[in-house]
Amino acid sequence: MLIILFTSTVVSAGTLVVNSNQSGESSKAAFDAYVDAFRAAHPEVTVVVNEFEHEAYKTAIRNFLTAEAPDVAIWFAGNRMKFFVDQDLFQDVSDVWADAGLNDSMASTKGALTVEGKQYGVPWGYYQWGVYYRKDLFDNLGLNVPRNWEEFKWVCAMLKKNGITPITIGTKYLWTAGGWFDYLNLRINGYQFHMDLTAGKVSFEDPRLDAVFDHWRELIDPGYFLEDHASFSWQDAQAPQINGEAAMYLIGNFYVPTLESAGVVDKMDFFQFPTIINGVGVAEDAPTDTMHIPSGAKNVEDAKKFLAFMSNAEAATNWAKMAGMLSPNKNADKPENRFSVMGAKMLAAADDIAQFWDRDANPDMASASMEGFQEFMVKPDREDKIRARLEKERERIHGSL
Repeated sequence: MLIILFTSTVVSAGTLVVNSNQSGESSKAAFDAYVDAFRAAHPEVTVVVNEFEHEAYKTAIRNFLTAEAPDVAIWFAGNRMKFFVDQDLFQDVSDVWADAGLNDSMASTKGALTVEGKQYGVPWGYYQWGVYYRKDLFDNLGLNVPRNWEEFKWVCAMLKKNGITPITIGTKYLWTAGGWFDYLNLRINGYQFHMDLTAGKVSFEDPRLDAVFDHWRELIDPGYFLEDHASFSWQDAQAPQINGEAAMYLIGNFYVPTLESAGVVDKMDFFQFPTIINGVGVAEDAPTDTMHIPSGAKNVEDAKKFLAFMSNAEAATNWAKMAGMLSPNKNADKPENRFSVMGAKMLAAADDIAQFWDRDANPDMASASMEGFQEFMVKPDREDKIRARLEKERERIHGSL
């Protein structure tokens, strides 16, 4: 666990404390560059960054928001943000939106940061999810990009027949399994049903979910997923694809800087998750990363400067380029990276946009359900027991239907 702390019990005036989850190599470099740019623009402010390992941060934030709150905290849009807003742990920053012109420049993501008409954070990047694949492996076997479910299964079968793991994944940290559930449910039952499920308005034993788990088994039973994936992190799961031992990875565009540093980006390409049921609208996952001012912040004035600075077009452009993200600021430079270009085009054409399973769902429900998804991927015969358990948890959190 990486936790680098530089804070002291006494913070002087003009000191801005920022808690960050940007521990990955590329995201850390991008965030450090942003902080350095802010320091240059505001030499009167001393910025202290507390860096947490990304997964550990998800637990740590629940503690530090109520104990020793920083001035700025990185987090996520959607229900993940609302969970803390409902507990009065994030401040209203609608004035930052108004003063920095974000109501216009960030209009497309405003809804994901709004609760009862007020904005409680500022977006700093979002990114598409989809299937990143080894084009060289596809070309060697004469495989085309699958556009529908039957084609996708056929591609998986051909890859496995030729000794290649069709799909790499690491479910040690659970959320990657949530991505698979997201796309299967969105493609089979559609966006509104999916969002009703995340909101606790649908039972996990609803028969409409039968098809989701049935389709998932069509990939699990033949062994198309990376073996022993529950013991691998999402970073560990990169290696088989980078080494040419696995062909496809359903993941977010934050993966691209790793592909570049590994020297395999020219062998890679991207495709949209295939259609499963004709006539179901095409929705995509596009998680939005955000910054917030905790209610316990001591230096609110400089925290608002920090949020406004991060939101300007130049900073948004630089961050997006370095971190493999898309900028939510419409005035930022258009992406140059081909994966970001494809992602921007895909998202612009989408019928609906979801955040991600563990961002759209209640945090406690998300945690329990993703444990169930991982268990299902390892032991699919336990489906009925898993869904019954998840329904009990849904009822505990959201109440009876």
